[in-house]
Amino acid sequence: MNAKTVGVVGSGTMGSGIAQVISQSGSSVLLYDINETVVNRAIAKISGQLDRLHEKGKLSEADCLAAKERIRPAVNLVELQHCELVIEAAPERLEIKRDLFRQLDECCRRETILATNTSSFSVTEMGGFTSRAERVAGLHFFNPAPLMPLVEVIRGIKTAEETVSWLYRFACDLGKSPVICEDTPGFIVNRVARPYYNEALRILGDRIATAEQIDRIMKKAGAFRMGPFELQDLIGIDINFSTTESVHAGFFGDPRFRPHTYQQRMMQAGKLGRKAGGGFYDYDE
Repeated sequence: MNAKTVGVVGSGTMGSGIAQVISQSGSSVLLYDINETVVNRAIAKISGQLDRLHEKGKLSEADCLAAKERIRPAVNLVELQHCELVIEAAPERLEIKRDLFRQLDECCRRETILATNTSSFSVTEMGGFTSRAERVAGLHFFNPAPLMPLVEVIRGIKTAEETVSWLYRFACDLGKSPVICEDTPGFIVNRVARPYYNEALRILGDRIATAEQIDRIMKKAGAFRMGPFELQDLIGIDINFSTTESVHAGFFGDPRFRPHTYQQRMMQAGKLGRKAGGGFYDYDE
């Protein structure tokens, strides 16, 4: 049941984090992106993260070097054909994921499990883009993937129990704490989190308190490690907004999950959080 080689599709923050976790666990990783420069830059960043772990005494020199050597770039999906598992970590746009799953279904072996790291789209729908719905499931990591212990293993309507069990054990082998959940909008964490973000945005939009005040109150009074606006900046305001839109649509317009225009305006202005140098807070380059 061990995955000797895992493909990760998408070399952004989440894809790179997932690739790092897998390489540290002992499996080889093929990190795919359409742009060779982009994927090589991502691997160099992962290498720097591993070096920092070694400098802090959290990773031996031998383990650091071995983890680096396990990650290789890929710029053609056909290169992933022999992977036991492929994890899609592309941007949260359904048309991108649809095309990727169709292509992966064509080029990967029939035994390969295709998993999506989507935070809100239907896993059942992803399976419908392929001819192997029984081997399609959700494997949702949280940002930053190397640090966050939780992984949601999502069962689509046609996902085989063997697939769910395999992914659960795989997540355990990564040192994560997986939870199996059903294919509902937002799954568990993002469904619970929507009111946390949305009500904070309403309070900000009504000018009752500032983002800094709300974050400070939630950390001091609620014992949260991060406030709702710090979290949005970390995750990416565009990603957070897209997830809210998806959950809202998935529940047929339930007002509990309605997105807020303040967040939409932030996204339109390009204030996307840490990755853009500023969101609700400003960050140094």
